[in-house]
Amino acid sequence: MKIENIKEELNTHIGDSATIKCNVGRNKIESYNVTIKKLYNRIFIVELNNNCSLKSFSYSDIINKTIKIDY
Repeated sequence: MKIENIKEELNTHIGDSATIKCNVGRNKIESYNVTIKKLYNRIFIVELNNNCSLKSFSYSDIINKTIKIDY
């Protein structure tokens, strides 16, 4: 999987709701209900639906399977 492919897929889902599951280590998983906001060269920005704050993730997080996105 390449970063360009991830960007293309995320670009089709800008403004859509998604669930991000993030592996934070020691078998701990955090889950976020988000709206995908903006894409940049190395990161993408999401807005958390429950408290309207912003969070950023890198495309390499998807490649390394640190996060998983369900649309």
